Amino acid sequence: MKELTDLAVDTAARMGASYADIRIIRINNESVSAKNEKVSGIGKSEDEGFGVRVLANGAWGFASSSNLTRDEIQKVAAEAVEIARASATLKETDVVLAPEDTHVDVWKSSYEKDPFEVSLETKIDLLLKINAEMMKVKDIKVANAHMNFMREHQFFASSEGSFIEQEILRSGAGYSATAVGNDDMQTRSYPDSHGGQYMAKGYEVIEETPLLENALQTAEEASALLKAPRCPERVADLILGGSQLALQIHESIGHPTELDRVLGTEANYAGTSFVTTDKLGNFQYGSPVVNVVADSTIPYGLATIGYDDEGVTAQKWHLIKDGLFSGYLTSRETAPVIGEERSKGAMRAHGWERIPLIRMTNISLMPGEWTLDDLIADTKDGVYMETNKSWSIDQKRLNFQFGTELAWEIKNGKKTRMFKNTVYQSMTPEFWNSCDAICNEDHFVLWGLINCGKGQPGQTAEMSHGAAPARFRNVKIF
Repeated sequence: MKELTDLAVDTAARMGASYADIRIIRINNESVSAKNEKVSGIGKSEDEGFGVRVLANGAWGFASSSNLTRDEIQKVAAEAVEIARASATLKETDVVLAPEDTHVDVWKSSYEKDPFEVSLETKIDLLLKINAEMMKVKDIKVANAHMNFMREHQFFASSEGSFIEQEILRSGAGYSATAVGNDDMQTRSYPDSHGGQYMAKGYEVIEETPLLENALQTAEEASALLKAPRCPERVADLILGGSQLALQIHESIGHPTELDRVLGTEANYAGTSFVTTDKLGNFQYGSPVVNVVADSTIPYGLATIGYDDEGVTAQKWHLIKDGLFSGYLTSRETAPVIGEERSKGAMRAHGWERIPLIRMTNISLMPGEWTLDDLIADTKDGVYMETNKSWSIDQKRLNFQFGTELAWEIKNGKKTRMFKNTVYQSMTPEFWNSCDAICNEDHFVLWGLINCGKGQPGQTAEMSHGAAPARFRNVKIF
């Protein structure tokens, strides 16, 4: 591969590029699904291609192809330079890249059991058993279960001398039960509603997750929701379960701290950000118990990598420390804008045919000291909510509302009535400043998200969010 990457970089330089990089990527995907005790889908795919990114006359150019030949690499590299020159005619300022050391390395995610070597029969058998357990509950009309596996093999090279090989494996599964009755329809999901639980592991993540063991309870909860009352509108203390809190972190901390959104270079898809650069280091984002860490090195995270798609090494840093806004997700281009000498390594692209964007790494709310039982016992008037059902947030990532599949009323330290269709609403800084208690490490789970969207043309990315249940005071719930 190095012969091909050298050819791309040399061609771009010869055509006048001041910087060039190439990513050669092969992706293998496998998906298996079952519905109502029948196989509903089996998919396998392989995708291979390359993308060349260059700087010429102070502007970016990018071109890509699925034809991995010497002639095509030269053609695409030259095209990328032409695009950069055309872009330069409308530039406001020259692109300046933060420095990065040269890296020659091989990095692979760790796993125990290759999911692509596990038989299809084994996977189908588990999914059908999960379906059968859920269908034991009479109100269940639709029982869905699925597994997905992805291997990405990438070669990165740059005109600065870096040559990096990476292999990333991601695996996961999930299911849902939909109940119909009492003039209503309700769905419960497991392990969560983001498509299941996914990690940078092998098939062992399927075996470690108690999928079959929780199928019956999941279906029974869907059935119970049919007769559950709606939550009366109120202002009360809110306890969020870990998977719901993971999405809250994603939408109201992860996206607004992407520096390209802040600077306005990414705005078309889901807006910009209220966390403007004047707030860095002096804005009280949350209460003193709120510590949020971005970490592309944490074991088994979906965004755990050796290097990002600019060849910058994986890192760990605070976005929020003791409630104070402390850092952004940055690239080599954006880091100098805020006076930082080095990128945080947050640039990733969806496959070979897209240009890298600033994407979330694994972002986690650090655990506190409470047990969930003690937190509930300490709450006199509140609502416990878990598993996302709906969400909405404005173009600045300020005003939001989230609905969950399941909620429980808390009265005098005890869970009492189950509620359905429960929603909470707040403003981002007010919400995080109302956080007064977070559960401990025993409750901390790294939740995987596989379908984060950004950019136009659209790109998807994977990342994980670690969270334990937490309490927020005086939140509007309805």
